[in-house]
Amino acid sequence: MNDALKNTDLPRVKPASPVIPIKLADSSGEETLEQSLYEVRKKIHPRSVHGWFAGWRVFFIIATQLAFYGTAWLEWGGRQALLFDLGARKFYIFGLVFWPQDFIYLTALLVISALSLFLFTAVAGRLWCGYACPQTVYTEMFIWIERKIEGDRGARIRLDNEPFGARKLGLKALKHGAWIALALWTGVTFVGYFTPIRELLGEVGNLSFGPWETFWVLFYAFATYGNAGWMREQVCKYMCPYARFQSAMFDPDTMIITYDKSRGDPRGSRSRGADHRALSLGDCVDCGICVQVCPTGIDIRDGLQYECIGCAACIDGCNQVMKKMGYAKGLIRYSTENALNNGWNFRQIVTHAFRPRVVIYSAILGAVIIGASVGLMLRVPVKVDVIRDRTSLGRELAGGKIENIYRLQVMNTTEKAHRFVIRVADTHELKDIEVLTDVKQPLQIDAISTIAIPVRVRATPEHDKRGSERIHFIIEASDDENHLLPEVFAISEKSSFFIPGPAR
Repeated sequence: MNDALKNTDLPRVKPASPVIPIKLADSSGEETLEQSLYEVRKKIHPRSVHGWFAGWRVFFIIATQLAFYGTAWLEWGGRQALLFDLGARKFYIFGLVFWPQDFIYLTALLVISALSLFLFTAVAGRLWCGYACPQTVYTEMFIWIERKIEGDRGARIRLDNEPFGARKLGLKALKHGAWIALALWTGVTFVGYFTPIRELLGEVGNLSFGPWETFWVLFYAFATYGNAGWMREQVCKYMCPYARFQSAMFDPDTMIITYDKSRGDPRGSRSRGADHRALSLGDCVDCGICVQVCPTGIDIRDGLQYECIGCAACIDGCNQVMKKMGYAKGLIRYSTENALNNGWNFRQIVTHAFRPRVVIYSAILGAVIIGASVGLMLRVPVKVDVIRDRTSLGRELAGGKIENIYRLQVMNTTEKAHRFVIRVADTHELKDIEVLTDVKQPLQIDAISTIAIPVRVRATPEHDKRGSERIHFIIEASDDENHLLPEVFAISEKSSFFIPGPAR
């Protein structure tokens, strides 16, 4: 870590400078120095590594891709289990159906995701980036294909350096063909969450793709192919905003990937059986494995850098070397700044993890999750909009009754047909309230559908009241489509009842 930032409250993040000095010669032959603002990218060939954290990365890659590619094929009640039907403005998530009016639940999901990211980052750094971020996951998948076709790091470097020939052209074509096939299938799966995937594949077979499906399949495939196959670490270093502000969520008690400088330095090569203490050397054999396995090409021994995505590949690589040398593992490990400075053990690190920032994040996150869950469980599966008749505020009938006309838009959001009864709750200022509809009640509304119902409300004002009176429409479902299983739920929607005449 950088000694220049030793006394700061934030972890010492080493910035990567894009400024490169370039020596040029002017017309007189004298050298001048100019500065280029952008560094020429050096292609990174990550070396394969095995270990505890590599196993976790494989687990999350398999889990996330099984969820992504597999969920699109699941069925629920005769339909696709997860489908966002933008045309019909219906969003199916297993047994739930959401409408645009349920935007509050999407807001809650985004808040939960953001708070979770803040909490995990405050506790253990960039866990999301290292194990579950789509950029990391697809880059690992593309690199795996590259290794299978071109070989490990050394073989890939030699292949890139050799002149083009039949062998090189064949291997490159095979690799890019596999990449493009995976990217296209990823694009088809993505669009399959918006157009039923079985219907979509039928269109592929008949070459009858719609223009929007074609655009989004190709766009998503191109983004996957370009980001995971070509740009790779450039996305994490220069395009992802999280890399820029993640240090604001770090503090000296955040678990980060660290190099134990006091144990590892001075670095130097030595034979396996040599007494490195007698040679005045630390445990670091300066093999460079930690750099070779890093997907962003940094040297963790230079301190925490914002390019580090927290994948812990350097930990697995270093532990392999330490095992071969007969040294204790953990020269590069997950630790905290305070733990390194104070020599804390794991128990002390865990104890200091429960600090005010973490407690506040956890409390807010828990409150939002509980609130969203309760709201979802108490969600009434019927929605009503009440619209007054604009042509007549109210009219007086024979016998002193007043009539107001409304239009009720009733939406059955369940996947069952229901019978609905419409009534108006009693008020202190209105008596003998009648609700008249053009269709005999109870009203039958099909599953996941909406009907507009003209409604006339008649009532007799109490005490010769005039003006406007607040009323509440009660829309109640009595049973399911077979009229066998009682499933009662109701919703109340407020409106106003206008009584013509001068207000008193």
